[in-house]
Amino acid sequence: MRTALLADPFVKEHNPGRGHPEQVARFDAAMRGLGDAKLTAMAPRAATIDELALCHTREYIGVAKRDVEMGLSDLSTGDTQVNSRSYDVALRASGLCLDAIDLVMQGKAETAFCIVRPPGHHATPNRGMGFCLFNNIAIAARYAQTRHGVDRVVIADWDVHHGNGTQDIFYADPSVFFFSTHQSPWYPGTGAENETGEGKGKGTKVNCPFPSGAGRDQILTVFHDKLVAAMTAYKPDLILISAGFDSRAGDPLGQFRLTDTDFKDLTNIMLEIADKHAKGRVVSVLEGGYNLDGLTKGASAHVRALERERG
Repeated sequence: MRTALLADPFVKEHNPGRGHPEQVARFDAAMRGLGDAKLTAMAPRAATIDELALCHTREYIGVAKRDVEMGLSDLSTGDTQVNSRSYDVALRASGLCLDAIDLVMQGKAETAFCIVRPPGHHATPNRGMGFCLFNNIAIAARYAQTRHGVDRVVIADWDVHHGNGTQDIFYADPSVFFFSTHQSPWYPGTGAENETGEGKGKGTKVNCPFPSGAGRDQILTVFHDKLVAAMTAYKPDLILISAGFDSRAGDPLGQFRLTDTDFKDLTNIMLEIADKHAKGRVVSVLEGGYNLDGLTKGASAHVRALERERG
């Protein structure tokens, strides 16, 4: 197969509460974006504690489990609303992303798109926050390295919010290059241009904050000019995308102005990087996107591009 499309309806069991923007209906909205495309047949599996611990402290994993089992409505670590199924759902969401890594690294698919919730890019090593329990894409990156021997991974994040958790996890690690465009000032208040990594990881974290109203001219320009140039020197073995569609015009939680064509073109930039450096290997993971119609249309444009239906 060219593109693996992975989704697990079990993620609908996570319900953060009535009126919450990260609503159950987001799963169905993203699924509609697949159109007539068929899901890849996979037996769903949960990530193990050892796999979560590739990026999160075991203490935090235990806290998240206890918070949910105790019936708390919010994680004790931050602003993440939960219900009785949230912990199990988060394990299945991360597990699905690891399945996608297996498919791509084993050559069974060239690219993959994972429809998961809750999102993950705000989850730090020891804290769930911003709707996120576990950092799906970070766990996927580390799993690719430990399970499949991948040396260098790039994570590109075009969500309207900065992926602070992903950045924190790899801040001193040069083997994961993190690139982010995001609205600033905006939640969670991180992602300044001078946040470039530390120690051996210095220079492998690139943040491009933009003000409200930014769109194609700003965001596609830095993807093309900054990320493509950086990858020429970095030469990643695997491309990962934190695909947040709250950067689309009309989203209630963002003030960017990207269009569906822009998401197609952003995806094509990532594919070009993958073709040049990573044997075409791309795994994309759903992050934000809270306008349901916008999520459907953005996901559709993204998937069509992943399937190389360009033009």
